[in-house]
Amino acid sequence: MKRSLIIGCAAVALTAGCGTASAQSKFDVLVGGDVFFQGAYVDQDNDNSLRTTEFANRFRLNITPTAKADNGLEYGARLRLRSVTAANGSRTTDNDRAYIFANGTFGSVQAGVTNGPSDDSGVIGPNIDGISGSPDGFYSSFYGVTTLPYVTGALRTLESGDASTKIVYATPSFAGLKLTAAYTPTYGSSNTDINRRKNVTYNDMGEIQAYYKGAFGSLGLEASAAYQFAQAPTGFEDLSSVHAGATVTYGAFAIGGSYAFSGDSGYAKGHTGVDDNQVWLIGAQYTVGPMILAATYTDAKGANVGTGAATAADYARARIYQGGVTYTVAPGLTTGLEYSFVDNKSGGVDNDANIFLWDTRFSF
Repeated sequence: MKRSLIIGCAAVALTAGCGTASAQSKFDVLVGGDVFFQGAYVDQDNDNSLRTTEFANRFRLNITPTAKADNGLEYGARLRLRSVTAANGSRTTDNDRAYIFANGTFGSVQAGVTNGPSDDSGVIGPNIDGISGSPDGFYSSFYGVTTLPYVTGALRTLESGDASTKIVYATPSFAGLKLTAAYTPTYGSSNTDINRRKNVTYNDMGEIQAYYKGAFGSLGLEASAAYQFAQAPTGFEDLSSVHAGATVTYGAFAIGGSYAFSGDSGYAKGHTGVDDNQVWLIGAQYTVGPMILAATYTDAKGANVGTGAATAADYARARIYQGGVTYTVAPGLTTGLEYSFVDNKSGGVDNDANIFLWDTRFSF
């Protein structure tokens, strides 16, 4: 029933909004993207002979052909290419966005490879750029040996970051409020892959979210609340995940946080010794001229491994303290320093770490 409602809303909205749409002859092709370079120094209790320094970089390229019909309907497609992790000197490129879209008075519809509503616009606090003490940053990429709680990579609903083939419908914004719904037939299935098998991974995954952005005098408010659900294979707990977050701004100050609870989603039924998946955080930032000063505290616990409906393994608990500064060098060009102290216990092993991260990025 939930699945049918989500698909039905998208289809009805698109049909109602299109009417008779004769396209203009001109199509615009927009090109944009972002690239970063990072360098890190890591000092951790259990390093297992790991080096203390490492570099990383990523390049993402967006290609977006668009057109606008005489009746106001905007439509097109988007492809996001990215350089991905490669070992032993091999280098590859893949995509994590590849969808068609239509925008009009009915709202917007996306169909194809994309992420879920809460991963796209769920509010987790003021620091979301991957630096400046960001909880959504890259400190975990440089942390090694032991694993962090699974929820540290899923600060919103548990599997909203899965860019499987799905359909997403968002209403127009009414007084700052927008509602979004998404449906994914098979978790992990994307592009030309067709996977109709049951009892392999999550099936019939849906997500709904309410998002609000507005101002009350000198105060600004951005908030969201989302719920995600899916059917798990036989012998595993179904996916049921909630997330809520808010950020309040006043002048150059911003403070906010969020909470996500996913219970025993994806755990093998009868599994013991692992607490419910949950994560909460609070963060603040202050902007002075071209600089942003920020700090964040994150508290996460639950299984230390898992992808989709995977058996819960050892219990993990992590507390992450972060602080950083970002400096805008020129439009689209920033550089910054971030410090993260990771207090983590995974599988009964303590492995604290000090991570110093330098990040320079260019967005165009």
